[in-house]
Amino acid sequence: MKQAAKRDLRAALVKASKDLAAAGLNRGATGNVSVRSAQGFLVTPSGVATSALRASQMVPIAGDGIPEDKTWRPSSEWRMHFALYRAHPEIGAVVHAHPPYATALACAHRPIPAFHYMVALAGGHGIPLAPYATFGSEALSAAVVATLSECRACLLANHGMVAMGADLEAACRLAEEVEHLARVYLLTLQAGEPRILDDAEMTRVSDKFTTYGRQPR
Repeated sequence: MKQAAKRDLRAALVKASKDLAAAGLNRGATGNVSVRSAQGFLVTPSGVATSALRASQMVPIAGDGIPEDKTWRPSSEWRMHFALYRAHPEIGAVVHAHPPYATALACAHRPIPAFHYMVALAGGHGIPLAPYATFGSEALSAAVVATLSECRACLLANHGMVAMGADLEAACRLAEEVEHLARVYLLTLQAGEPRILDDAEMTRVSDKFTTYGRQPR
C-alpha cells in the first residue's frame, strides 16, 4: 500500500474514534475501531484515551494475524477484529463500543427484537446477543463471529456491542443506529410490552432497504 493511502487510513481511524466518542458511544479508552488495509487491517491502540489518539499510534495487523508494530500494542480486542475480517471478506471496517443503552441491554442479556422496522438495518430480523466470554479472548472472538454469521451488528453479553460495515462510515453509522434503537427499546419497555413485527414484514423491510436512500445519478 502506498504510504499516502496508509496515512489516510490512520487519520480516518482517529477521526472515526473521536466521532464515536463525541456521539457518546465510547468514553476514555473504551472501545476500539479498525479498518481493512491492503496488508491486513489497522486497529486503534490499547489503553489510549480517545482524546489523545494520534495517527501514528494506529497498529497494523498483517493478514496472518500478527501485529506489525512493536511501538504500540493493539487493542485487546484485535483478535475479534481479525476473526471478523476473515469470516467476512465483504466488510471494510469494524466498530466495537460500550454505549450506555446498548450495554445496559447487553448486561440484562436482552437482544433487541424487531420492535421497530429500522432494526433491519443490522441485516436481520433483530439485533442478537453474543454469549459472554472474557474480553480479548479467542472465546469472545468465536462467539462474535458465530453471532454475526447472518447480520452486521450484535450486543455482547455483559460487555457492549459490535457493528461492521463496508467502510468506516457505514460501520460507525450502524453502531450509532444500534445505540439509538437500544435507547428507544428501553423506553418502549418502560411504556409497556413492545409489539414485535413479524418475519414477513421484516423481510419486506429488508428488501426495501436494498435500494433505500439511493439517489439517481
